[in-house]
Amino acid sequence: MNNLLLEVENGVALLTINRPKSLNALNSETLAEINSCLMDLEKNEDVKVVILTGSGEKSFVAGADISEMVNATAAEGRVMGLLAREAFSRFENMPQVTIAAVNGFALGGGCEIAMSCDIRVASENAKFAQPECGLGILPGFGGTQRLARLVNKGRAKEMIFTCDMISADEACRIGLVNHVVPQAELIDYCKAMAGRIMKNAPLGIALAKQAINTGYDADLDTGLKLEANLFGLSFATADKKEGMTAFLEKRKEKNFIGK
Repeated sequence: MNNLLLEVENGVALLTINRPKSLNALNSETLAEINSCLMDLEKNEDVKVVILTGSGEKSFVAGADISEMVNATAAEGRVMGLLAREAFSRFENMPQVTIAAVNGFALGGGCEIAMSCDIRVASENAKFAQPECGLGILPGFGGTQRLARLVNKGRAKEMIFTCDMISADEACRIGLVNHVVPQAELIDYCKAMAGRIMKNAPLGIALAKQAINTGYDADLDTGLKLEANLFGLSFATADKKEGMTAFLEKRKEKNFIGK
């Protein structure tokens, strides 16, 4: 991989976008590498949590690579949007939990890739914006869809129409990020959260993730039916038997096996 760094340790994959000279901007090659890497990770049963971050202390992802887009045709722009859609949807739908460790600027595509993760943790110096309308385009990597679902339609329109940049604290206040921590503590904080997540049944988490993601865009009755079906499915797992038996025997559960 030319633009990514990957470290896997103790069930956690730390995926770093590594294009520091361009503030980790996303070009087509990087998007393709992300998609390929996630395809491999989602098949790796030893990986329970994926943490995404950017190299350096200044920028998480400063957006899509404008030097690539400036001369792109309409057809080429659409292809790039679809490439991002495929890669970002993997963060959203892979069975593992995904955490964005936002360590600086998360602008345009950077905000959009963070929003595709299950959980977002920002450093105190992080900044968020969707500045595309100031460039003559619109958010094309999921920003018009995910932002409205996360912070509500009115706030999403304000951010997108004004191109205003907001602080990490403001992003937390409106629900765009879950937590704000000192930059020096960011990765350790995310790894500690990953540790708490990995104490629980991975298949149960994967099914819960599916229920939340699928049910969120459905009507309540449809979502409740889906939940009931997945709830029933979880009863067929070895993890359910071990978790409930340990509870009744008042002992700590053994390691969940994800089956």
